[in-house]
Amino acid sequence: MKIPFYRADIGTKERNRIEQVLSGELTTSVEDLEANFEAYVGASYALATSHGTAALHLAMLAIDLKRGDKVLCSVNAFPAVPEVVRHFDAEPIFVDVDEENYNIDLDKLENYLVDNAAKKLKAVIVTHMAGQPTDLERLYNIAKIYNIKIIEDASDALGATYKGEKIGSTGADITCFSFNPHLKRNISNGGMMVTDDEDIMERAKLLRDHAIVVEEDSLAYVYDVTDIGSKYTISDLDAAFNDVICMKQDNAIERQKEIAARYSEKLKGTPHISLPTAGNDHSFALYIIKVDKNRDSFAKELLKKGIEAGLHYIPLHLMSYYKAKYSLRINDFPVALRNFQQVLSIPIYASMSDKEVDYVCNTIKEIAKTRV
Repeated sequence: MKIPFYRADIGTKERNRIEQVLSGELTTSVEDLEANFEAYVGASYALATSHGTAALHLAMLAIDLKRGDKVLCSVNAFPAVPEVVRHFDAEPIFVDVDEENYNIDLDKLENYLVDNAAKKLKAVIVTHMAGQPTDLERLYNIAKIYNIKIIEDASDALGATYKGEKIGSTGADITCFSFNPHLKRNISNGGMMVTDDEDIMERAKLLRDHAIVVEEDSLAYVYDVTDIGSKYTISDLDAAFNDVICMKQDNAIERQKEIAARYSEKLKGTPHISLPTAGNDHSFALYIIKVDKNRDSFAKELLKKGIEAGLHYIPLHLMSYYKAKYSLRINDFPVALRNFQQVLSIPIYASMSDKEVDYVCNTIKEIAKTRV
């Protein structure tokens, strides 16, 4: 049996929506996506972008990030997070993670803020790992005390909730989403930036398309450029496809939770394997197990049986660029390092059948028997 790490679930609705764009029947797919997304997450404003990294980069523009500013983020995040900070010649400051949920360690975050209060400290980018939100109530209180902006990286948290409220509506300055989750190789691209701050949104809208301004009564080809922007816009085809994805997301999450429960039941007590601990808010965009030793050889054995796995993530302080740029040492972030040596993401997506889930479980159990 072949089980990819991710398989796109494409049905009649997606095909019909794309056909409408191709035939010229649908000319407002971007505007429709933005309006529907605002309603879906409960945010005041939503702005579609070409991909999730574009949404994060645009967020940095919107908060007017400048050279020498500092932005705190988890050391266990996709490289896009510190990358968008460095593009402004600003400095990402890495914080270690919680051992159980892999999110940023709020104790260590607060300790850093206590010891390093400075005007150049601009924001915190918080990644909701695997679809499990961090403790947002505490995070927002920290932000108020130290007067810093909160940018939520919700690449794994589309449709996820925190205490009954959708991520994107809970109080962050900006939340960024991706329709093409890391390492899942979706067939479409797209991102979304949401906020309740009108000024932030107006600046983001201006900069999303080269800061080009066309007067209301002017010909479309007569325009002015009023700032330094770039091209972050999403295509009509991607917008149409992703609009349907949003409509199906709540059902997808319910299925992911069912699969996660099945994994947890069938893998419980498996030698050498630790299972994720999760609260009710976990949407299980990822199901991350721990293999107590020789994780990579375990993944190779899975692959021989047709099962693809993922890794979320290689800690950023181990990356050549950041290690050299900031003189980081391998043991600077011991929790993230320890997790990295063991974590393995196994397939989980709504189109997986129970038979496929059981095959993954049985294969993991069989391989685990041979571990010494």
